[in-house]
Amino acid sequence: MAGLAGVAAPLPDAGLAAPTRVVMAAPAALPDVPEPAAQPAAEAVQPAGRPSQAVTIPVQIPALGAHPHAPQVAFAAWATRVSRATGIPQRALEAYANAHAVMAATHPSCHITWVTLAGVAEVESQHGTIGGRTLLPDGWPSAPIIGPALDGANTNRVIADTDGGLLDGDKVWDHAVGPFQFIPSTWAKWRADAHGDGMTDPQNIDNAALAAAQYLCADNHNLATGDDWLRAILSYNSSIDYARLVYGFAQGYARSAQSLT
Repeated sequence: MAGLAGVAAPLPDAGLAAPTRVVMAAPAALPDVPEPAAQPAAEAVQPAGRPSQAVTIPVQIPALGAHPHAPQVAFAAWATRVSRATGIPQRALEAYANAHAVMAATHPSCHITWVTLAGVAEVESQHGTIGGRTLLPDGWPSAPIIGPALDGANTNRVIADTDGGLLDGDKVWDHAVGPFQFIPSTWAKWRADAHGDGMTDPQNIDNAALAAAQYLCADNHNLATGDDWLRAILSYNSSIDYARLVYGFAQGYARSAQSLT
């Protein structure tokens, strides 16, 4: 989509031509933020356009090796409060909270928090709302988010199709997809199932947020330190300007949310 190209370059090795090396001092550690608290609400209402049947979902508080089955249920109360303070869509915050909680349980040394994920998603797709989209209650955008063809135009790198068009609909070139703008080959390595249902779709913001968190925590990154935070973001997209944008949004969200503590 033309609009996506103006918001952010696609993720990891996918988007821009090799960047010019620029020195950037490590940013200060992000401010402390309210921890996302899962609550055992159980009634989940199916969104419009899907089978119309209310179902009861047993919510699991994140533990080693266990993911909540319904982030939009478990973190709804927390996300409602934080959305008012930050302006981030509630449904997006539920996904970021879930990823934060799962990583805290399974990779505590990484110290990734929801504000870093929010900063990345703001730059990549305006929290899944780019181009007038909305996030549906099930975590999918109202229309698929597909970036421009990675065909060498407009300084994009040349990346031939790697998924047979399965994720991006193009059997010639790859495109970055979903709220966190994964390219198909990167998604194949880092894909995540945030619901425990065996499905991994990068258009779903719960799956994409958890996959992005896992990607950022790779190589033993400790995002509580400025140096490692910067390394993690540059591994996601090797652009100093990109890192500055993400840090600015993350810092702003953290400061806004501090009013809730």
